[in-house]
Amino acid sequence: MSRLSRVMDTGVGRAPRARVTGWLRALRGDLWTVRADPLPPSTRLRRLPHGLLCLAAFGITVGGTGDLTDNGHLPSGLALLAAAGQGGAVVLGLWRPVPAWWLSLGAFTLIAATVRTRMGFDLETYTWPWTAAGIIAELLVLLLLALRVPTRAAVAALVVTAFLTWVFESLWTGEAYDTTGVLAVSLFTVVVILGSALMGRREARAQLLEQTTLTAEERTRRTLLEERSRIARELHDVVAHHMSVISIQAQVAPHLVENPPDELRENLAGIRQNALEALTELRRVLGVLRSEHIGPGEPPDGLGDGFAPHAPQPTLDRLDALVENTRAVGREVATDISGERRPLPPGVELSAYRIVQEALSNALRHAPGAPITVRLTYEPDGLEVEIVNGRPTGPAPPSTGAGHGLLGMRERVAMLGGTMTAHPWHWDGFKVTAFLPDTPPVDTPGTDDPTALRKGTS
Repeated sequence: MSRLSRVMDTGVGRAPRARVTGWLRALRGDLWTVRADPLPPSTRLRRLPHGLLCLAAFGITVGGTGDLTDNGHLPSGLALLAAAGQGGAVVLGLWRPVPAWWLSLGAFTLIAATVRTRMGFDLETYTWPWTAAGIIAELLVLLLLALRVPTRAAVAALVVTAFLTWVFESLWTGEAYDTTGVLAVSLFTVVVILGSALMGRREARAQLLEQTTLTAEERTRRTLLEERSRIARELHDVVAHHMSVISIQAQVAPHLVENPPDELRENLAGIRQNALEALTELRRVLGVLRSEHIGPGEPPDGLGDGFAPHAPQPTLDRLDALVENTRAVGREVATDISGERRPLPPGVELSAYRIVQEALSNALRHAPGAPITVRLTYEPDGLEVEIVNGRPTGPAPPSTGAGHGLLGMRERVAMLGGTMTAHPWHWDGFKVTAFLPDTPPVDTPGTDDPTALRKGTS
């Protein structure tokens, strides 16, 4: 045989051998361990299964002791020890399923060996090698094992149990007896299949829950980014307007003064040039942001105001038109404006308008027929916005929206350094309150964690 042939043969032989070795190593890690694996409480039944298993373990111990003493002719002390091993294996299986299975096999081996040496009374009626209590105990132990270990380990445990049963029945002959091996192994097989199926179902549900959670977090993060992009588009229009005014004023200012000094001309020209450069950069950013605009004229928060997407951004001067649009669909809306009304920074007015718009949209969707009250309170240091809807008169229709309206409100409030609360109100109503300061701090923190805002989403 050539050297190449020897190398190829060795390589071909090593692959199956490595696969079998790896499988045996994994199986050893599954069945040769004492690690704790507590049985989790049931979602509906809580700890009731644990109590029932402990009660069954007590019955196995008491019943097995009597059976081994009366029918197996074992001394009472030995009978109690063997039966306690089977009952204790069931209790141990609640926390350590693998050691419980080994304990159950050990108790079975002890009972089968000792009872076999004492046979001679009522051989046709005594069951061997598995007693009735032993079968019940092994069924529960294998079920607890299959619920918490991989399927390969549960099948391996079943094979070992069946092999040990066959060893006692086939290699230890002599006296006649009522065999229970076939019945016991059949029941054990059914239990292992059932336990493995339940474990697979539980793992599938856990994976589905994890995937659902990740999907919800990703949806929330995407919605947050879309809302921030929308806010940036709106604020661009506000900033661009002011920059345009600055540019025009810088261009006109030299003509308002006779014989202006050269230094003044240079400074005003520099101001105008910087304003024009800022406008150019703003237009570039706006082109990127508007390339993924949501709709041609309808804001994404649900309640249109009739303005085109490139129209000047709305302020509180358009609040009456917004309220009239809501009344036009048959809803009762009351407005209450208190305090000394005064012009506010454009960002504050825009955010206040959008908060009222989104709150009205939510009331239309989720509280059909409920009266709505919009309150604006001009405080010395800012504006308080409050929108309250009463109890709906009928069930809300299924919503097809993204369900993150309040998240957008919170993002706007956080941008301005304000505060916001949203919670149920009296008699199945809902209340949204936001305070927007006149002069938000420069280092206002953003809201980067979308999961923290999920509790306030609609």
